[in-house]
Amino acid sequence: MQAPVHHIIGFASIVRERVLPFPGNVLVRLNQKVSPADVIAEANHGREHILLNVAHALGVNPAVADRLIKVKEGDRLPAKTEIAVGSGLFPRNMVTPRDGRVLVVGDGQVLMAVGETKLELRAGISGTVTKLIPERGAVIQTVGALIQGVWGNGRIDSGQLANLMDQPDSVLTAGRLDVSMRGFVILGGTVKDAETLKAAADLPVRGLILSCLYPSLLPQAREMRYPIIVTDGFGPMPMNSAAYKLLSTNIKREVTVNAEARDRYSGACPEVIITLPVGADAPPLRDEETFAPGLQVRMRRPPAMGMLGSIVALKPGLTTLPSGLRAPSAEVKLENGETVIAPLINLEVVG
Repeated sequence: MQAPVHHIIGFASIVRERVLPFPGNVLVRLNQKVSPADVIAEANHGREHILLNVAHALGVNPAVADRLIKVKEGDRLPAKTEIAVGSGLFPRNMVTPRDGRVLVVGDGQVLMAVGETKLELRAGISGTVTKLIPERGAVIQTVGALIQGVWGNGRIDSGQLANLMDQPDSVLTAGRLDVSMRGFVILGGTVKDAETLKAAADLPVRGLILSCLYPSLLPQAREMRYPIIVTDGFGPMPMNSAAYKLLSTNIKREVTVNAEARDRYSGACPEVIITLPVGADAPPLRDEETFAPGLQVRMRRPPAMGMLGSIVALKPGLTTLPSGLRAPSAEVKLENGETVIAPLINLEVVG
């Protein structure tokens, strides 16, 4: 049976696609080396949209209005620009109410984007551009360590990693965040209160890497302007040993915290990337593995959710579980020495 892979790996070739949400201009070239802060693509987009009903304004049907409209898709127009004029002795006309860009023309109407701002897409990681995506962005390849999480607040940033965890079940409080942490990505453990999130924002930090977050803090975490990634879950939960060891041994390295939302359909996952200064070939990441004895796995469901272990044996056929359901299962020895029987669907390979 094929198993999903939860990546916590110290050395691999990492390939990531960075794209704009709508068409724009790509600013990098093939084989160019980039750093996290480099702008690789940009686009102008309107904060608002205005629909101008030309047919109604001129008192004609949509087909006639389409012939009277003077503008076309993509035109940038200042305020008070005449976009259509009727016929007759006292013809009506229609002008743009604000500066903007024409998005769509048709059916006697003009849709405009107004209040435009420039969106800049940054590389996010250090690496090499291996593919250009016309009008959208690029594919970037790097070599380094990768730690995937279970939740992110949708932000991305990079900075030097600082450690405020003494052990896997450490708790981060506002009092531990002082001015010396400004501009760092913080390895922080558990956060239990909103004051800690706000203190990190006030410095500001470049990101928080947490083992867990209390569920009541999710609304505040989503509002923070810096990225927050949770490696293990919600409520009191220590960081799994593999992630803790890998992160705590890479202190002072440059890391990228990409706290994008988890999406099982696209494969997107919140993650921390630690770019390593090595030139050797690295193995590619595997997104699927076959369950087999000896593999390290992570429990995806309670009561041992988040714990790591290794497969001792695959059970033949279907196993009857305490719930009464029958499913393919494995005997797993957890890090705490306990051996459990777990359905394969509740396991993911760590590697």
